[in-house]
Amino acid sequence: MAQSLFWKRSTQRFKDSFMAIVKMSGADEPSRAPRTLFSFKTPEDIQLFATGCDADVGGNSTVHLDLYQPSGKDKSPYARFWGDMRLDVKPHAQGKLRPTLFGETLESIEFHEYLALRVRLGGDPSTHNAYYVNLQTNGPVSTDVWQHRLFFRNSHLNPDKNKELDHYNQWEDIFIPFKNFVRTNNGELAEIKLQMSHHFRTIGISILGGNSGSQGRYDLGIESIRVVNAEDAVQDGDQKADLKNEKQSSKDDGWEDLKL
Repeated sequence: MAQSLFWKRSTQRFKDSFMAIVKMSGADEPSRAPRTLFSFKTPEDIQLFATGCDADVGGNSTVHLDLYQPSGKDKSPYARFWGDMRLDVKPHAQGKLRPTLFGETLESIEFHEYLALRVRLGGDPSTHNAYYVNLQTNGPVSTDVWQHRLFFRNSHLNPDKNKELDHYNQWEDIFIPFKNFVRTNNGELAEIKLQMSHHFRTIGISILGGNSGSQGRYDLGIESIRVVNAEDAVQDGDQKADLKNEKQSSKDDGWEDLKL
């Protein structure tokens, strides 16, 4: 299974690189237009992502990634990242991986300011503040992961556990400035601060319990992952103010976000 996923992602990367050469895209003027990195419309889109969790090393969490097709002809499919996050792991597994998914890509973000995720939150409320976005770049330290917490506005519902998909919150767009990601290494905040590379290799979403003790049924719908600029970050009402505050905040503000 892992080997199959590797070849699927490698084939896709080869196709993308080949098309860039054919189109002579390297000779074009730099584009600031929004660009979709991942969308989730077909089973093949799902297969470009890999999953993992602490069950692989003796824990009790579970992880699933499915293509979900809502009822109704006008409703589009999306990815569903779900399972149970458990903290009662075996002694030798303390501090190991929590549920995570990641996709491999070779992307430049030099001319884009934000990572944009269109997501839909469900699951137990106790898990709503435990999601993170993780970027792996082509920087000098291969084990570095650049991380930022996912802050949701629509996290007020109290789902009925017997109705898995009927109690999702509304779809929302979350915009994270690349400058606000912080560098971690082996799960710890890196003491030396470096500038994040403009090229990243993988992008992932994880859910962590940490010191907060968050556990329960998690459920996240994911429609797309894009790179955009401020002029394309269309939000309404208070979201505009949230975006402005996020853009003006320093990297130092984000370090406390990771201390669960």
